[in-house]
Amino acid sequence: MTISRREVTKIGMAVGAAISIPSILRAQTAPAAATTVRMVMGQLQSFDPIITTASITSHHGLAIYDTLFALDSKLRPQPQMVRKWGVSDDRKNYSFELRDGLTWHDSTAVTAADCVASIRRWGQVDAGGQLVMDRARYISTNDDKTFTISLKEPLGALIDLLAKVSQPCLFMMRKKDAARPATEQVTANIGSGPFKFNHALAKPGASFAYDRNEKYVPRAEAPDGLAGGKTVKVDRVIWENIADPQTAVAALQAAETDYIDLPPVDLFPLVESDPNLVLQVLDTAGTDVCLRVNCLQKPFNNAKARRAILHLIDQDAFARIMAPDPRYARTVTSIFGNTSPYSNDENTGWDKKGGDPVRAKQLFQEAGYDGEKVVILQATNNYIYNNAAQLLAGNLRKIGVNAELAPSDFSGVVARRANKGPVEDRGWSIFITTDSDYVLGDPIAAPFLAGNGDKAWFGWPKSDEYEALRGKWSDVEALEDRKTLARQMQRVWWDFVGDVRLGQIISPVARRKTLSGLIEMPQLRAMWNMQKA
Repeated sequence: MTISRREVTKIGMAVGAAISIPSILRAQTAPAAATTVRMVMGQLQSFDPIITTASITSHHGLAIYDTLFALDSKLRPQPQMVRKWGVSDDRKNYSFELRDGLTWHDSTAVTAADCVASIRRWGQVDAGGQLVMDRARYISTNDDKTFTISLKEPLGALIDLLAKVSQPCLFMMRKKDAARPATEQVTANIGSGPFKFNHALAKPGASFAYDRNEKYVPRAEAPDGLAGGKTVKVDRVIWENIADPQTAVAALQAAETDYIDLPPVDLFPLVESDPNLVLQVLDTAGTDVCLRVNCLQKPFNNAKARRAILHLIDQDAFARIMAPDPRYARTVTSIFGNTSPYSNDENTGWDKKGGDPVRAKQLFQEAGYDGEKVVILQATNNYIYNNAAQLLAGNLRKIGVNAELAPSDFSGVVARRANKGPVEDRGWSIFITTDSDYVLGDPIAAPFLAGNGDKAWFGWPKSDEYEALRGKWSDVEALEDRKTLARQMQRVWWDFVGDVRLGQIISPVARRKTLSGLIEMPQLRAMWNMQKA
């Protein structure tokens, strides 16, 4: 028998794990291959879904924690841990009662005090949570199973905010964990969700294991999106970190793994040519690629220079280099993305096929551009960001802009983008990033859609007129009224140009056909309901 290098690595890892696990535990933690799912998910570095907005940490949170409410397949909030809830006639007092059968993985009961502490911790860092805390007179328990959120003034979006799946999500933690400051990481990994984190099998940098929580009581309703009954149909899920994409696809072909979360675009044909594999889009909303400019420094402290970039961009050209397979790329001109009910075409006359470099050059001149260096942060280890940065630099140079690439890995971009200073002091002019198209449908939760200057996300765009409109969002409940408000906000946004969109990317997962039942929802990867043939 020939042993592959991958198998040698796996054997070595298994030996290391065996040394540290008592024999009785090893016997208890060895479910059959047919009930074990192996998923290539990337590297999980932080376990606390409140302290970071990393997607993989939120996937981890969805597995081990539960939520008060959950979104169904139509993105409507439904009770999850909550049995029933009510609101007073003046819309200021909300009461919540927990359902029966909720227990933590340490076998203690979930209480209302746990939920109140979790809301308060989430409210320290999440934009929607901060709004809840600002509006709240108090959030308090009535008894072990009921609690109240009392508001100083109505907040029509309250239930939507409690149910949202944009990071950081409102996962319920034990009171003693949620009592930690939001800046201090929770590492216990004890939730009340459908999976238990297997601490004994944790191999940081290599793999993590999740076991079915046998004591979890699913809701009686049929599963619908992330709502309804969370029924786990496998005994164990193992997340593997395989950095090399070709190795990951080879493992998928050899049935050494069952799923790859982000297969590389150039290997799509290889996946589709294998009769045992399939590409599947779980997040139909996808991600929007965004260009953020430093609004505090020249030349982009002038709105005309920002509008120049808006006119320069040819989204079709960017799509070809960011997602070569046209099935998985779209243009996007609404600040609310493509899939939101608030997506609209207000003030999008700048959108022209091929862009308008002549108009872009003219706007730079009108902004008083005088050859200042424009530094583009280039994340070389991300093919989307890397390719887009190079194309952008070339297009800027063609119209006479002194564009310079600053290559680094993405962690270098993250470190440098916090610098508000000029490029001479290791500041920056432009960087490229992404956010969920789903998230962009909510201007309260979406970091990109804040225009409050120093308090805004990196780039720090500022428009008092826009912020006054955004401030009305949480108080408007009727869909048509929100659509009208969305058009007003977009009109102002594309005048002062808070950012520039480069396109929308849809990223399918790759899986073996023997793995089925995967839940198709934005942002988060749910592991319940899936099963192996």
